[in-house]
Amino acid sequence: MNIRWIKKVVLIHIIHYRHFMCYYEHEVDIIKFKKWCFMFVMNTIRNFDKEYIWIAILCMAAFFIHNSLLPTDIMESRNIVTAREMVSDGNWMVPTMNGELRLEKPPLPTWVAAVIERVAPDNLGAQRIAAGVMGVVWVIFMYLTAQYITRRRDFAFITAIVFLTCYNVVLMGRTATWDIYCHSLMMGAIYFLMRGLYDDRYYEVVHKWRWFILSGIMMGLSFLSKGPVAFYALLFPFLISMLIMQRPYMRGKWLPLVVMIVVCVVISSWWYVCLMAFHPQAFDHVVSKESGSWINHNVRPWYYYWRFFTETGVWTILMLVSLAVPYWKHKVTMRREYIIMVTWTIATLILLSLMPEKKMRYLLPMMAPCSMTVAVILFYFVDRRKLDHTDKVIFRINGYVLAGITLLLPIGVHLVAYKRNVIDFGTTIFVDIMFLGIGLWMLFSTQRLRSKSLLNGIAALFLVTECFLIGTIGKVLGNASAHSIRETQKITALNKLPFYYNTQEELRIELVYEAHRKIKPLDLSDEKAVMKALPCALVTRNSAGMELSRSLLQKIDTVKIGVYDDNRHSKHDRHYNRILVNQVTILKQKR
Repeated sequence: MNIRWIKKVVLIHIIHYRHFMCYYEHEVDIIKFKKWCFMFVMNTIRNFDKEYIWIAILCMAAFFIHNSLLPTDIMESRNIVTAREMVSDGNWMVPTMNGELRLEKPPLPTWVAAVIERVAPDNLGAQRIAAGVMGVVWVIFMYLTAQYITRRRDFAFITAIVFLTCYNVVLMGRTATWDIYCHSLMMGAIYFLMRGLYDDRYYEVVHKWRWFILSGIMMGLSFLSKGPVAFYALLFPFLISMLIMQRPYMRGKWLPLVVMIVVCVVISSWWYVCLMAFHPQAFDHVVSKESGSWINHNVRPWYYYWRFFTETGVWTILMLVSLAVPYWKHKVTMRREYIIMVTWTIATLILLSLMPEKKMRYLLPMMAPCSMTVAVILFYFVDRRKLDHTDKVIFRINGYVLAGITLLLPIGVHLVAYKRNVIDFGTTIFVDIMFLGIGLWMLFSTQRLRSKSLLNGIAALFLVTECFLIGTIGKVLGNASAHSIRETQKITALNKLPFYYNTQEELRIELVYEAHRKIKPLDLSDEKAVMKALPCALVTRNSAGMELSRSLLQKIDTVKIGVYDDNRHSKHDRHYNRILVNQVTILKQKR
């Protein structure tokens, strides 16, 4: 917001406040007090930028509304289980997961989750609010970075809207995992680093010490969130693109830069130094395990990320078209900025493709340069009054496809959701009307070549979906016949019993999360160990009678509690996993 507007608003409020105090001293009635309050609110709204309000509304819908309705995933379960044990066992410096050391990931997001667990126990929505806040932080720094690179607020606004309508960003902002922390903090580090490197090009007074130190702090916090991931996938590609296109003047900046590196190293390494001092063997084991996983775990071919542009969701067509550098570099309004964004995107893609371990969620940092690249093309459509035939074709293909999908969404809502009774009739009709209205608006905007109206139509589409269909999506994609092991918390007979699982079988961390207790390993072939563990509850893939030996069954009474299915997907889905179906049985010694 412009500083002059802030001063103006504050001055107006002070004047009204003084008038109010004067009236109060003369015992003027309450009506004039209400009038003063009304003027206060109206002056604030009148002087607040409408674009900020729109971005704030989209952030609220994207990250916070109905944030507890989607089921948890395995990464989220690990984080929350570790946070619970931090609180219950007091092991804040040396995290554990299901009673075993959990040193693979730095602890900053887990510390945040543990604080929330202490304040609001077993509250998934509260846990996801923290991730949502980090999503908002990422949006803010995306906006500031885009504005700083281009010196255009309107471009920064377009970038923020595109970023908020990438489904990968919305999904990760609703999940209490590490990724959103490390990348949002690194985005802040990139912005502050830019201010330190390039402020002398734009301002007479340069606060390079401030910017470099802030950048070092944010880099250190990013490392404490997920190690060097954001450095490799976000910072390095950005530096490649910026240093190639616009080299900074380094006179007087070397010492602040060194201090930035020192601050980053200190914040990044202090927890690891403590681990090496108190748990050297465990630390060495984790280092070798993590380094090995990057080489041997989830190994994919180098071209695995060839369809990276589809991760932008509704912007897939424009993202793919924007890579035609020979075509756009002579047409777009901001040529230098376009080359910076495309270089950043391609550098990120190459670096991620070089790593043997690959997962589609690792493309999350690419949403930052991809959003800016798409924004350059959209800005070109907004800024150019006259477009040639090819430009019109590109714009209209993208717009008509999106408008057509939007107009077909009511059919999908009826067939997929309403017929399954996962959405009520009133909400269905309201959503249908909204989708039809937005679809027609997008058709009109596409025909008239109004790119900003199309952008706002897409944002409105996400707004309606996030406010009214998130819960429906969770129910449709979920397992209607699920019977979670969480129900064991309500069984009094299990409250004081320790839980064990067969060491010959794999235990999924989702079971520990849902059971809300540790499930320790037990070697069922060792009769002495089993007898020593009695009485206990046993979690097994098959019935206890099939898992235990005959000699043990002669000494033990078994009481079957139930069969629990913790699959997030239905039995007909290819992601359905038999490992998540388990039986719980009470074992106790015969009298």
